[in-house]
Amino acid sequence: MPGYFRTCFHTGRLACLAMLVSGGIVLQILACALYNNWWPMLTVIMYVTLPMPLMFFAGSDTSSLYTESGSCWLNATKFLTGASTVGSIAIPIILKHAGVIGWGAMALELSSFFVFVLSLLCYLGMSEDDGYSRF
Repeated sequence: MPGYFRTCFHTGRLACLAMLVSGGIVLQILACALYNNWWPMLTVIMYVTLPMPLMFFAGSDTSSLYTESGSCWLNATKFLTGASTVGSIAIPIILKHAGVIGWGAMALELSSFFVFVLSLLCYLGMSEDDGYSRF
């Protein structure tokens, strides 16, 4: 495969990743703006705190997250990331249960979360390919 074709393919994947992230942000804002209730923005706090343990404790070596290790820092990273993920799903459900938001806002919030998860999985797939370092 020619080099320019590979470059175009990687650029397209990066553009798709950018569209996924911006789509998640749009769904997040729509969940608040359409129903004139800004309580669902609480999940943004979880979206911001979600990558913090990974950045602080795991570093750039994400392959160690998939293995079983005896490192207490890595175990703390996995726990804090999991707690933030559960919080991202639980906040809209708790707000709906309390009657603060409606079904539509909750559906948009959860779909925003799943779009962000899909974009994260696409990013991890792109970084494992490591196609940018070959040029």
